[in-house]
Amino acid sequence: MNILNLFVIIPVLTVLGIMFVKDYKGARMTAAIGMSLQLVAALVMTLMYFAERKAGASGEFLFYTDITWFKTLNIHYTVGVDSIAVWMICLASIVVFAGIFASWEVQYLSREFYISLILLATGVFGFFISLDLFTMFLFYELAVIPMYLLIGIWGSGPKEYSAMKLTLMLMGGSALLVVGLLGLYFNSSAAGPVTFNLLELSKINFPMAMQRFFFPFLFVGFGILGALFPLHTWSPDGHSSAPTAVSMLHAGVLMKLGGYGCLRVAMFLLPEAANEMAWIFLILTTISIVYGAFGAIWQKDLKYINAYSSVSHCGLVLFALLMMNKTAINGAVLQMISHGLMTALFFALIGMIYGRTHTRNVPEMGGLMAVIPFLGVSYVIAGLASLGLPGLSGFIAEMTVFVGAFAHTDTFHRVITIIATMSIVITAVYILRVVGQLLLGPLREKEYLEFPDARWYERLSLVVLILPIAIIGIYPAFLSGTLADAIVPIVERLTAML
Repeated sequence: MNILNLFVIIPVLTVLGIMFVKDYKGARMTAAIGMSLQLVAALVMTLMYFAERKAGASGEFLFYTDITWFKTLNIHYTVGVDSIAVWMICLASIVVFAGIFASWEVQYLSREFYISLILLATGVFGFFISLDLFTMFLFYELAVIPMYLLIGIWGSGPKEYSAMKLTLMLMGGSALLVVGLLGLYFNSSAAGPVTFNLLELSKINFPMAMQRFFFPFLFVGFGILGALFPLHTWSPDGHSSAPTAVSMLHAGVLMKLGGYGCLRVAMFLLPEAANEMAWIFLILTTISIVYGAFGAIWQKDLKYINAYSSVSHCGLVLFALLMMNKTAINGAVLQMISHGLMTALFFALIGMIYGRTHTRNVPEMGGLMAVIPFLGVSYVIAGLASLGLPGLSGFIAEMTVFVGAFAHTDTFHRVITIIATMSIVITAVYILRVVGQLLLGPLREKEYLEFPDARWYERLSLVVLILPIAIIGIYPAFLSGTLADAIVPIVERLTAML
């Protein structure tokens, strides 16, 4: 059996197992076992993939399977992975695993909560392994729809409003994607039978007029999920109202579907239009980077701070992709992985701190390092990774992005790169200020002395996220050095159209 099928089978079996348990303890244990197996499967798949590459396995995608699903429309269940997809699956597995333990105390409708969470994860895994655009879109929708229930039922604050806003805006993005995908599908008839197969579509040189028309539908459709300005406003509201694990998956994994889709579908299949229109979206992503960082400065709510920070960091992903050279795209992938880990860590910590203080308002807290040192140190690590401290993953990701961006010698690219680098300073301002107000100084309330430090399941969740952040920061070559087999074909296709 193809190992990639496990990334659909394990979550489905986990959901079925949760349906037959009676209480929240059984639900969370079943979810934990299932997602632990998923994490093991991801690690095994990664080892198998690079072992085959080292042995000289050819082909852009490994573990390729093509099964006819709907013959009349030539729709297939087609799966395969390259190194980008492999690392994105690892990221998703780590974040989902950590999210289960960060939600260990959920008791209200616990079975329904874990089922919805794992269905969301199933959509994410299916999206990353799919090579048929119809199947990819199906999994994309499966990843988006459970968010409405997870925020609307288990969220906090104006959760109904946030859930509705998030769902409607992402459904709007889906509508754009449908137009773009159907454009690719019907225009593929020039080279033979119509197809949704990504590899077959990549062999077609679509007419420029067709590319100009459909590229914005695809890039903006995926870009909405990647918080593309000015269609990003769903993200801060969704983050602020979502329960802890949902915020972790939302920012850590779900938003990465946007960057992945922009690269894998929009830019790869329509390279001439990507080159022609890149300057427009570069301006929008630069605004996202700086605006998101400034937006975080003005927030007092911990979740809103991290939500606007995510807008800024995800803007860096799209910004790097649009630079269309090997170094920048390598940086974009590193940024997706780094940001996925550190923002999941942030949201896990915010949920744990809120569970003790019952507030997310920074001015109402202070001196927490003295009473919850494990959580405090973990928050400092997350903050330092976010502002780009050398030795942690954020530094190597952002530096690779900016080095790749500055490789362009024309004035336009250099100017917007300089503007984008301003975000580094702005990020340092709000991160250091929050760390100082939240963790240092005197205790604001005497009742804080009674707070317990991180429990075993919280420690497990945090350590699983901190370790890869440190490993990537200390030895980035094991990650960045493995991406060439995926990035080189994309860059060659993009640059061939210049």
